Amino acid sequence: MNEKQWTYLIEELLNNSNLGENIKVKPFVKVPYAREIISYDSSFNELESNTAPYETDILVYEEIKGVIKPRVIIELKVSSVTTHDAITYSDKAQLHKNVTPYIRYGIAIGDRKHYPLPGRLFRHGLNFDFMISFKDFKLSSEETNTFITLLKHEINASIQIEEMLGDSRKSTRKKYYMLHKKLDLKEFD
Repeated sequence: MNEKQWTYLIEELLNNSNLGENIKVKPFVKVPYAREIISYDSSFNELESNTAPYETDILVYEEIKGVIKPRVIIELKVSSVTTHDAITYSDKAQLHKNVTPYIRYGIAIGDRKHYPLPGRLFRHGLNFDFMISFKDFKLSSEETNTFITLLKHEINASIQIEEMLGDSRKSTRKKYYMLHKKLDLKEFD
């Protein structure tokens, strides 16, 4: 199975997994990673701009009344990840977050057999919010449950980050006194 075929398999799995109300999954969506302002008027209001998109493997998004909010991008790889892949996708993650600061970004690797996540991902994937690998192309029930639970947490994190950033200057905002980015690891049995 190649990466494109596996992408469609993951899309089907996620669309049948009840990720949440108004949550949808679509493959190969071009999501903006840069927005450049080309010119301004004399009051420095934008006159002309340019948006540059990257095609993503899987986009998990919220759609309410025709308004789409990207929540999670998942890059998919098959069998292995090179150092170049890790650096490139980590950079893409940061670029996407520069435009959509509440988006969550991760990488999933299929058909890894008994091998764990590669160490190069830990070293070079600093902008990933999550990394996950699967033994085969078809996920076991345990892998499916872990993946769905992970994505629900990421969708919720995206919604919370959007709220925090959007309300940060409002006097009625929630007054948080702590934020903790948890590190959650799972080992093979």
